[in-house]
Parts: sequence; structure tokens; C-alpha cells
Amino acid sequence: MSDVPHLRFPEFTEEWVNVSLKDVADFQKERISSGLLDESTYISTENILQNFQGVQSAISIPANTNVIAYKKNDILLSNIRPYLKKVWFSDRIGGCSADVFVLRSKTCEPEFLYNVIASDKFINYVMSGAKGVKMPRGDKNQMGSFSFSIPAVAEQRKISRLFQLLDERIATQNKIIEKLQSLISGIIQNAIQKGLNDNTWEMIYLSKLLTERKEKNRNGYEVSSVSVSEGVINQIEYLGRSFAASDTSKYNVVRYGDIVYTKSPTGNFPYGIIKQSFQKHPVAVSPLYGVYEPYSNEAGCFLHYYFLSSIVTTNYLSPLIQKGAKNTINISNQTFLNNIVPYPKEEVGIIPIAALLRNVQIKLNIERLSLVLLEQQKIYLLRGMFI
Repeated sequence: MSDVPHLRFPEFTEEWVNVSLKDVADFQKERISSGLLDESTYISTENILQNFQGVQSAISIPANTNVIAYKKNDILLSNIRPYLKKVWFSDRIGGCSADVFVLRSKTCEPEFLYNVIASDKFINYVMSGAKGVKMPRGDKNQMGSFSFSIPAVAEQRKISRLFQLLDERIATQNKIIEKLQSLISGIIQNAIQKGLNDNTWEMIYLSKLLTERKEKNRNGYEVSSVSVSEGVINQIEYLGRSFAASDTSKYNVVRYGDIVYTKSPTGNFPYGIIKQSFQKHPVAVSPLYGVYEPYSNEAGCFLHYYFLSSIVTTNYLSPLIQKGAKNTINISNQTFLNNIVPYPKEEVGIIPIAALLRNVQIKLNIERLSLVLLEQQKIYLLRGMFI
């Protein structure tokens, strides 16, 4: 069987050949001593990033054992919960845990094969044969039967080069975003340090900057969730469906600029997250959340960015929290206000800082949109240039 993709470089006209994964690649079994590895060369399911985003340094390395070896240009695939899309194209030599499969090309270009594997088509195929409910695992034999088509080597190389350039551009875009996020953190830290040093700032109780909003959702506003990355966001848009009760009249109303405290552990925030709402229209949130009106728009802006840090948030909340049964978080809406934060002695001092933070955020939003467009372009090309 042969075919050609919808999108193609014009200089190529030969038909593509249909193959199975086991025809062009092998799963590796070779072992390497863990004593030869370090944080950058040991790979496990924990340090392969989701959504094909690469790897990060390992937190720990198993001692006195042999692990699966991998080489440069191998493809590493986490086999626990494959839907997380933890796939990495290796640029080094190392070793990995048993729950990471090592795939090595034998008859096609490694970069081309990586783009086949790092695709929704392959991940969906693996999940169709996965075993287990809470921790599904792929079936290696089933993976070997995955069917796809390949062109001649010259065309493989040109396609691979195109996606390499696109991946490099996406990586650069991620670095731009990281730099802007670091800039926001630096602006906050510099302002606080300078202000406290020259005595133009002081430590004040949060109750002087926020007042609890006790408005209930009697007007039936749409329900929002609160996330680390997105802040206050429409629940259906973010989660795909509503998790709200049938009667939301007792939910808390959030208005533009309000501060919301979630009271539930999330990621690196063991005591909950604190976010400002940028929703132009009033929304409703869980009655378990605390909602607060800031003293001024600038105060709310500063607090939003101040509490972006998980360390700052944890240090602020830790003295106020009482752990209940089953390790639940007990804190009243008023108790939340009973710790201190740094703030200018004169309100005019926060105005230029808030303005600068908002301008950097606008730039950050633009760069995030550019990243989304680049990722969408890659998805379109993957669908059009592979079969």
C-alpha cells in the first residue's frame, strides 16, 4: 500500500510506503549502570515533561542498579499514562527507568520517526490498547503494530529539518515567556527591597488593603474556576464542563479586580492560590473561596503579582492555616487577612509599579498568543505532512 500526504515539498513526487513501527524501529533492552549517570542523563517518568516539551533534571537517581540505556537520537516514551504525551528525542547518552520505553530507528531518519511518535495520532493509538484505569500503560506489542507511511530518505530529511526549525522557534518563544515571567518577579522583588531599605515601604496587615466581599450569586452569574496558570476563568471553557451545583445562588460573586483565595492545595501551592480577577463582568465562584475587594485597583494588581510566587504565598498562609481532619485546610475568610505584606507608605508609590506590571503582562500575553499560534501551526503541518 502507498499514498502521499496532503502537504508536500514540490520537488518530491514519489509515493510513500506504508510500514509498521516494528518494521522501522526496535525497542531497546541494553542496560547501563546507574553509577555512570547524573541528574542530566537519568530519565524517568517524573522528569520527562508533558506535551512533548522535553526533559528536566532528575531529582534522584537509583543507586547500585542497571537501567535501560539510551543513545543520542533515540526516542524515549513514558509508558505510564501515555495520554500525558511524555515523549523526548534524545540529544545525549544516558539511562532510564523501566517505565520509559527506548525506541531506536533502524531504517528511517530518527528525526522523522520522532515526529511520527510525538503526535496525537500515535498517542491515541497507544491509549486505545492501554491497560489499567488509574495508571494506564501502553502495550509494547500493540505499539509495534502502529501503521504509518514514510517517504524516501531525502524527503524524510527535509521534513525533519522543517520541524526542527519550528521546534527551535517554539523553544525560543518559551524562553521569551520565561524571561518576561522572571521580569515580573524581579520588578516585585526590587520594589520591595528598595522600598523597605529606604523606609518608603512598610509591613502592613492585608486587612488594610482588602475587604471581604459577601455578595451572593442571586443574579445567576456564570460560574468560574481559579487556576494557577489562568487565574479566574470560565469553568466550562477551562475544564470542558461545569462542576457547579444545580443551585448556585449561594456561590460568591467576584467582580472585576477582586482578589480570590481558593483555600485548596494546587501544585506547588499547598495552602491554595491567590488571584485577581480580570473578568470584565461579574462571575460566581465556589462558596468555599474567599473573595475580597481591594482598597484600590493598584493594590489589587500588586497583590496579584506578589502572590504569584508559591514561596511567598506559602510563607504568608502557613501561620494562618489550621489543618483539619484528613489534612483539610481550615481558615476563615477573615483570618486570611490577618498576616502582613510589604506595601508603600504612600498610595502614590504603588501606581508606577502597578502600571509597569500591567505593561509587562500585556507583552507577556502577546508572546503567549504567539506561542499558541506556533503550536497550532505545528499541529496543522503534522496533520498535513504525515500519513
